[in-house]
Amino acid sequence: MRIRYFTHSLRSCWNHGNAHFLRGLLADLQRRGHDVAAIEPADNWSLANLAADAGPEGQAAFRAAYPDLGTATYDVRSFDADQAIDGADLVIVHEWTDPAVVAAIGAARRRGGRFQLFFHDTHHRAVSDPDAIRAFDLDGYDAVLAFGETLSEVYRRWGWGDRVFTWHEAADTFLFRPPLADVARDGTIWIGNWGDGERTAELEEFLLAPTRDVGIPLDIHGVRYPAEALLLLDRYDARYRGWIANAAAPAAYARHLLTVHVPRRFYTQLLPGIPTIRVFEALACGIPLVSAPWDDAEGLFRPGDYLKATDGDAMRGHLRDLVADPALAADLARRGRETIEARHSCAHRADELLAISRQIDATRSTKRTAA
Repeated sequence: MRIRYFTHSLRSCWNHGNAHFLRGLLADLQRRGHDVAAIEPADNWSLANLAADAGPEGQAAFRAAYPDLGTATYDVRSFDADQAIDGADLVIVHEWTDPAVVAAIGAARRRGGRFQLFFHDTHHRAVSDPDAIRAFDLDGYDAVLAFGETLSEVYRRWGWGDRVFTWHEAADTFLFRPPLADVARDGTIWIGNWGDGERTAELEEFLLAPTRDVGIPLDIHGVRYPAEALLLLDRYDARYRGWIANAAAPAAYARHLLTVHVPRRFYTQLLPGIPTIRVFEALACGIPLVSAPWDDAEGLFRPGDYLKATDGDAMRGHLRDLVADPALAADLARRGRETIEARHSCAHRADELLAISRQIDATRSTKRTAA
């Protein structure tokens, strides 16, 4: 199958978490013999910021991890949909795509394009800024892929019915895996972007204060930390390490004792049940994880895959237990990795995508027969 995915960027993961999943998904499909490629704007925002932050070496880790993944680029101002998708069997368009491009691809489908066309939503804008999502012209799209059931429900209310599919992100288990040899581990690692104040209070309660109070060194990786955020980190003796390439994250996890999940407010209040991709990736790497309050409404994980902290004091207790009890830490790491291998790898999501494609194809055939 010839598969084309329109993304904001495959080459850059700077403040662009969808690139993590996309790389693993396309790599898995490619190993199966499918013809895959990402298509992105030539001058995209994430890539420009990566170049400014990390220079010409910013793409090195990605290129080393995924040497065979191909990327095509386009100019938004002169985008030719028919040329970009020529010969494709399946086209997927991510929600961080220019609305004019989204509309042009839909128009190409309506003109008689025989390819399947899916819209992929991996963000909270459907609830935080619904007008921005509803402004997309999705006429001609066969289905919506939503990265959580609560987001799927939003699209069902908007009239998509059985043409919306819950399709969670996942970890690339070829890249995200426990270290092959024992390495010295120390402290806590947290990988995440500042996020425009969406979880400042939660970071202070569940990450910064507990690690300081328990006396565990804390390394923080991420981008878009304003001056006031850096001052806050400094007040809690957290070590800010700046941007980290996603492909370099497994090695960083391997050097630390544990990590913490602090979800953004939208994923606890308006879209419960959707974890960030960092949860999948951390558990895949076999590092013990402690989570701030988060409702696993879809039962994605088993009890014991990670520890849950109801408040800051509970978080302090869990951190002390993990430092004092290596057996507990090892059991958490093992269980978490088992669940990812069993249910949440990019290979699982590739299976799901191909099954959705077959279902859409069967529905089309039924409609043609009925007509």
